[in-house]
Amino acid sequence: MDAIEKQIRELRDQINAHNHKYYVLNQPDISDYDFDQMLKQLEKLELEHPEYDDPLSPTHRVGSDLTKEFEQIEHLHPMLSLSNTYSVEEVDQWVERTERALAGQESDLVGEMKFDGTSISLIYEHGRLVRAVTRGDGERGDVVTDNIKTIRSIPLQLAPGDWPEIFELRGEVLLPWKEFERLNAERAFNEEPLFANPRNAAAGTLKLQDPKIVAQRHLDAYFYYLLGENLPSTTHYGNMEAVKRWGFKVPDQMKILHDMKEVDEYIKYWDTARRELPVATDGLVFKVNSLQQQLNLGYTAKSPRWAIAYKFQAERACTELKFVSFDVGRMGIITPVANLVPVLLSGTMVKRASMHNQDIMQDQLDIHEHDMLYVEKGGEIIPKIVGVDLEARKPDAKKVIFVTHCPACGSPLVRKDGEAAWICPNKYGCPPQITGRVEHFVGRRMMNIDGIGEEISNALFEAGFVHNIADLYTLTREQLLTLEGFGEKSADRLLKGIQDSLKVPFERVLYALSIPYVGETTAKKIARSCRSIDRLMNMTEEELCAIEDVGGVLARCIIEYFASPINREIIERLRQAGVQLAMEEEDESLKSDKLAGKVIVISGVFAKHSRDEYKKMIELNGGKNSGSISKKTTFVLAGENMGPAKLEKAQALGVPIINEDQFLELLQ
Repeated sequence: MDAIEKQIRELRDQINAHNHKYYVLNQPDISDYDFDQMLKQLEKLELEHPEYDDPLSPTHRVGSDLTKEFEQIEHLHPMLSLSNTYSVEEVDQWVERTERALAGQESDLVGEMKFDGTSISLIYEHGRLVRAVTRGDGERGDVVTDNIKTIRSIPLQLAPGDWPEIFELRGEVLLPWKEFERLNAERAFNEEPLFANPRNAAAGTLKLQDPKIVAQRHLDAYFYYLLGENLPSTTHYGNMEAVKRWGFKVPDQMKILHDMKEVDEYIKYWDTARRELPVATDGLVFKVNSLQQQLNLGYTAKSPRWAIAYKFQAERACTELKFVSFDVGRMGIITPVANLVPVLLSGTMVKRASMHNQDIMQDQLDIHEHDMLYVEKGGEIIPKIVGVDLEARKPDAKKVIFVTHCPACGSPLVRKDGEAAWICPNKYGCPPQITGRVEHFVGRRMMNIDGIGEEISNALFEAGFVHNIADLYTLTREQLLTLEGFGEKSADRLLKGIQDSLKVPFERVLYALSIPYVGETTAKKIARSCRSIDRLMNMTEEELCAIEDVGGVLARCIIEYFASPINREIIERLRQAGVQLAMEEEDESLKSDKLAGKVIVISGVFAKHSRDEYKKMIELNGGKNSGSISKKTTFVLAGENMGPAKLEKAQALGVPIINEDQFLELLQ
């Protein structure tokens, strides 16, 4: 081993050790700066010496921009669900049945938390992570190894220890409360649908095609079961203690219980104490500790007889409604919000709860002034109003009526047929919509212009300096210095941020524009498909629907956005300022006219390239993508699980169907 290879290995070991201290033990012993410098040094060495690269290097934890369809694979051992109950009495009955089935053998139980996330199975060989698989249907799951590698609390390479050569470790991928609230705050600001709970957020994140986005969400993972041969202990508890030694997160709440009394005390304690935990839980799990006794007890068709889950009741409180306010979002949506007498739920004080829309507020809940409202979290971290204490309602209480005009600008509200939301149509004159779009535009994952938040956006608008996002690029130092709180340094920093934003790539610019329903992932897919703002502005609804994840509603929103003269003027001003409005030029050597004049529809799941990659190949070779089959369709490029409706229509119209091998031969 030469000196460079030795240095690289030592750096990896040090970084892995620091990751374990920070993400698992919560006991960092170096500063973030020192850690970042160490990581940069390793990145530099690996870049200069690619012959020593390792896919499990800590430098690869951030994920890549590559996307691909998930491979499905059969589990080594089926991932069965547990039988569950909400009753302490039924848990006690299970304990009694277990004792009878073991015919008087001495047996301990293990109590542990039932985390509210998404199940995962990890396979390690020779101390290295080789595969991560979701639960799926219990028999087969999706291979999500690249996404799991972004979770810093999961060791990719184990330090020397008593681990078996091959083993399977099962656990739960979670989004901690802190990260969940941060993520939902971002989504609320962007007027994207909020995740109802951390479980949905974790499951959705783990199935994203882009590991780089997965890395940004800061998932975590706890582990609760070890399978394999030559395990270090004959008990479940002993094996989990070994798993903890190997560097994995194993819940500290796991405890050996000797009898039914201790089981009941464990339930009573955690029914309250769980609210202080940093991650979501929805119950407790009890397992027979002895692995031999687990084998003797066996399984039913659906679940093991040696374990049971106890589910917590949803937490609820009753508090008084102070008043209802109506918030205006950057897309003009009016949201009724219940402002409450503060009440403690799941460790946090709840003061406000969205009632979403008029139908829920007036028809479902029938809210009256100063009602006593039932607020619930349960597995949901987002507080929601679930009912009204009608007996506490005052006889003269007036019904709360949804506003008919925008509370910010006074414009009459409009409501589209079939939709629940009332909208302020004054897009370009309503202050919260204007400042909301500016706030969104400058966000970290959009144009990343530091120094402009809600307060500064409002100040710039009120001073008359910024009425739309293009005005940011004409701001002057003199203007900024007239604003309260701005000195020379803060003004210069803001102007530098605006200048630096000219380097932001097109897909992020597209996300920053506040086109209705165009989120971060969708913006990236649209940008990679259309390549430029000019192409996008002139695409038809059919052409837009050919882009992955773009349906008719979104296509019409895009067309409507660019039909506005105001938006087109903003785009031209952004162009003049130097904002990136096109993807980088393609390698001309990849282009051809082999598919010139051909209209192609893509359907199904592919093995060799992603759908977006095939769409890009079609465009590079002169073809045209279409989202629907018609008489004009030249052929359908079909992968596995082609949509049955498309298959039926193609056969009815006599449209040829080819597979990906045949398609790739066409391009050779």
